[in-house]
Amino acid sequence: MKKFVLYSLMLGALVSTTACRNIEEDGPTIIQNGGNGNGETENLILSGKITSSLTLKANKIYKLRGLVYVTNGATLTIEPGTKIVGEADKNGALIITKGSKIMAEGTAANPIIFTSEKPSPKRGDWAGVVILGNAPTNASFGGANGVGEIEGGINNSEGLGLYGGNNAADNSGVLKYVRIEYAGYAFLPDKEINGLTFGGVGNGTTVDYVEVAYANDDSFEWFGGTVNCSHLISYKGLDDDFDTDNGFSGNVQFGIAVRDSQVADVSGSNAFESDNDANGSTLTPQTSATFSNMTIIGPINSAAPGSINALFQNALQIRRNSSISVFNSVFTGFPVGLFIDATKGAPTDNNIVGNKLFFENNVLAGMQTPLKFGPSTSTPTTYTLNDLTTWFNAKGNTILASTADVKLAGAWAPAGTTPNFTPSAGSPLLTGGAFTNPKLATWFTQVTYKGAVKDATDTWYAGWTNFNL
Repeated sequence: MKKFVLYSLMLGALVSTTACRNIEEDGPTIIQNGGNGNGETENLILSGKITSSLTLKANKIYKLRGLVYVTNGATLTIEPGTKIVGEADKNGALIITKGSKIMAEGTAANPIIFTSEKPSPKRGDWAGVVILGNAPTNASFGGANGVGEIEGGINNSEGLGLYGGNNAADNSGVLKYVRIEYAGYAFLPDKEINGLTFGGVGNGTTVDYVEVAYANDDSFEWFGGTVNCSHLISYKGLDDDFDTDNGFSGNVQFGIAVRDSQVADVSGSNAFESDNDANGSTLTPQTSATFSNMTIIGPINSAAPGSINALFQNALQIRRNSSISVFNSVFTGFPVGLFIDATKGAPTDNNIVGNKLFFENNVLAGMQTPLKFGPSTSTPTTYTLNDLTTWFNAKGNTILASTADVKLAGAWAPAGTTPNFTPSAGSPLLTGGAFTNPKLATWFTQVTYKGAVKDATDTWYAGWTNFNL
């Protein structure tokens, strides 16, 4: 069995002045290069299991070799400014297992960075970050209800890839001012490791100011759980930006997504994709996450017409009996805006009629088809596209013909430059935020604007992020 190995030449009597050491511990010999001649190394390798609490220091660069599990109730603390790289072509991933914690609290000046080690990095250079907890899910595994197996080939004979329990307030630690770059690994089709994956993570966990850039699958995906998240950025990912499944019921406020018009996934790329589960069952807890103040910049820019990747689909595809709700947000430039998809499982439109799925005070701009409805054929209802249109119009939503109409010109920044998500004078986003729906009564910060950014003084997305990759 592999053990966690942290190599350091600062071992008192074992100090060496050589720049290369061979170290063997219950496994193959590993050569640690990069010594500076005074007993320190530039790169420290993490592999196997971390079974006791450990702190990663900001003056080191750490390397993930293969799947690295934090287990046994251990806490992995990461200092502000620390850099962790995934070893090239080793599918490195950091997995925080049930009962363990990650305390990764960077600062705006010194974010924590997970990235590729390659000099010319690309999406998929390493696998990603996975956090597993004990909060409720509607998944099942091995005949046990309320327990799920996380995607991506992470689970093993010890069950280190399982998630879920009955503790909604479970605490998996802190992710704050963290960047995750070039991650994502396809273990099997539709069984991938995303940039950042949550499985049964509870609302005792803090997730705030996290950027996932150039993911090789989804940027963020939640499987069950109750965790609340704010200030999230998905930048030029491959598949979906925000994917919710298996009973996720947390809240998300202030999020940004930006797409590359030429890059989409073979499965079809959406900004939001949401399922109750893969079969669209009526299992509980039902996927019922609530989002507010999201700014989504899709592949179509009306001010610069051109072709986009044909695999782009929807700004939002709410399907398979999901009942997520979205408020006070703006979505621009997708082939389809809002797609209520009832074609598989229990009809999703029943959640609209039953006042469980809400879409209020949102803007759809520059969509080729703003609204789409896919009716159930296995359990037909009387719901139609006309009903969807009437509902949409009655809830303070707006359809604009052009992406330029939202007056977010800086959001379509050229490659290698930092976008500006400030609404210009006259933008419909500057006013109209509303928090009267009971789903917004607690946790959310009540603001008067739509989208993720208030005005030119609101630059929460700048400084700690990197859009110049």
